[in-house]
Amino acid sequence: MNELNRRQWLRTAGLAGALATLGGFRNVEIPGESRPAALVNGAARMNFNENPYGPSKKVRQAMIDHFDEVCRYPFSFQRELLSRIAAKHGVPEDHVIITAGSTEGLRISGLIHGMDEREVITAELTFFALSDYAGKVGGIIHKVPLDNALQHDLNAMSAKINSNTSLVFICNPNNPTGALLPKDQLWDFAKSHAKQATMFIDEAYFDYITEPGYPSAVELVKEGHNVIVSRTFSKVYGLAGIRVGYLIAQPELIDKMEGLSMCGPNVLSIFAALEAMSDQEFYEFSLQKNAHNKNRIYTTLNQIGLPYQESHGNFVFFKTGKPIGEVQRAFEARGVLVGRPFPPMLDWCRVSTGTDEQTLKFAGALREVLG
Repeated sequence: MNELNRRQWLRTAGLAGALATLGGFRNVEIPGESRPAALVNGAARMNFNENPYGPSKKVRQAMIDHFDEVCRYPFSFQRELLSRIAAKHGVPEDHVIITAGSTEGLRISGLIHGMDEREVITAELTFFALSDYAGKVGGIIHKVPLDNALQHDLNAMSAKINSNTSLVFICNPNNPTGALLPKDQLWDFAKSHAKQATMFIDEAYFDYITEPGYPSAVELVKEGHNVIVSRTFSKVYGLAGIRVGYLIAQPELIDKMEGLSMCGPNVLSIFAALEAMSDQEFYEFSLQKNAHNKNRIYTTLNQIGLPYQESHGNFVFFKTGKPIGEVQRAFEARGVLVGRPFPPMLDWCRVSTGTDEQTLKFAGALREVLG
């Protein structure tokens, strides 16, 4: 890709950056405290795969303690977070870029690999931030249907790769299905095609994987392969509202992405992320609560007899047998917000794991709507 000056970049992409802003702290349940569940107009929010128990008490205190630093630019503090992330994954610092949530990293990657009508291959049913952005800058998007197990069809994706293919996007675990690719299949696929195109592996839900010893695709980066791995603090750490994530890749690709970054983390998100990485108690609590309430959802679905995909995320994807718009409205009328449509599977529904109170409310609504 040719280097773009600022004016060319703005004209070509048609974008404007803005720093992420912070809302007020919510009253949520955290270890050792009893707080009301997060509600919107009385409705249980189970539609955006958020962790309703975050941020932890320690993270909230870290943001309060550093509020006087808000008058400073974030680059003064960013190096510490960069160093911590690099150490966590065992990579040099030049392999990491911090972004405003993983979405900024997805969009930067989509911009780089979609320019000049390059081709991007993705699953038809997956998180669309990267491919959608690549399409906005002229990229040609090839969407490959999932297989019968609601899993990435790696053979069909492989057949789509050609000399104009720039990037292959794989969300693992996948959103919205929660499916996890077998490690050997993913490794073989990535290694086989990384010289032809960049392999982008989105690990937003990696912390929720229940398969013991499942490795991060960061190991492929360490081996020198042309792989980008994205991570976020939005999910298990409960920091979706302050927008901090990161990418790990080869240094030359990190350099390109840094040149196109328009947002990045803010001061409070940096200190929140630093504290979150140290707060092991809240991390384990979030995983325990997610597993507990996910099993509650499974139990209710089993009782009603509705098919679902076992999930390695903080959500469950289940078949309703009815148009999703109709289902959404029925749930909302009962005080529960569930996920958006995911074409072409418009008779399936994604529901996030909420708090204990929210999940019980969903279970009751599910019996009324589909039982």
